[in-house]
Amino acid sequence: MENEVPLNTPPTSWERQAIEKLLLADVRERRAARRWRMVRGIVWALLFGAVAWALLADDWLGDTAASVRPHTAMIAIKGEIADDADASAEYVLPALRSAMAEPGAKALVLLINSPGGSPVQAGLIHDEIVRLRKLHDKPVYTVVEESCASAAYYIAAASDKIYVDKASLVGSIGVLINGFGFVGTLDKLGIERRLLTAGDNKGFLDPFSPQSDKHREHAQKMLDQIHQQFITVVRQGRGDRLKETPEMFSGLFWTGEQAVQLGLADQLGSLNGVARDVVKAAKLVDYTHKADLMERFAKRVGASAGASAARALRTLSWH
Repeated sequence: MENEVPLNTPPTSWERQAIEKLLLADVRERRAARRWRMVRGIVWALLFGAVAWALLADDWLGDTAASVRPHTAMIAIKGEIADDADASAEYVLPALRSAMAEPGAKALVLLINSPGGSPVQAGLIHDEIVRLRKLHDKPVYTVVEESCASAAYYIAAASDKIYVDKASLVGSIGVLINGFGFVGTLDKLGIERRLLTAGDNKGFLDPFSPQSDKHREHAQKMLDQIHQQFITVVRQGRGDRLKETPEMFSGLFWTGEQAVQLGLADQLGSLNGVARDVVKAAKLVDYTHKADLMERFAKRVGASAGASAARALRTLSWH
């Protein structure tokens, strides 16, 4: 045909330009892909390094800490004292043992800033402090920041001396069980509570059931017993320094200045001041347990798996 172009006809100027643009675009795309692969590789390397550091940092820092001689060992007890918190026996006890066993540590200072929490966790920590003091013949001091109340003071009572700021809150030597009662609310809403139990007292403290005199009396006996345990620990720990008053064990708390006057604390002081002037070792080494990334991740996975298992069991029990 007249308009047919031969196969070997060279490309025109605009065709060459189009081909060149396509080739250049392909080159740019390949370069961008290579750069992106390099960026991803760097990011993954940084993440891997961060995880490795999180896993090994405690060991490296521990070796460094152990090589510092002499020094004042420090363990922070902050926030709620509970079995799933940083201030739990699970974490505090190993830190106590490491600090007290370290030959370079002249003394241990507990840096406390806590409103309290579990009497069980506090009791475990208190008893271990008493045991380690005897085992290693090493002094343990408490330095209070903002607050040292309830279960936190239970722990502090195990130390040789307690130092506070004049405005610290100290005390709250008491025990409580709290909750809500929704019986009247359910009646007003026309909701019927259906609770089936095997055992006459299995619904004890159920917030949707009326509280009987028998249950109230039983709960009060438990509270009184735990309260007496608390009082005994404070008396043993403070000894003749304690200037008891009718309100001392009532659950009230006092300022640091008042606590010194009552014998609940010994002196005003700070962490650095105690290390420098009391222990005579100004160098502070922190033995506080710090959960690494993998540990926190494992806890979250464990909690999620436990919740899933519980849901599965509930499903199985009803089908």
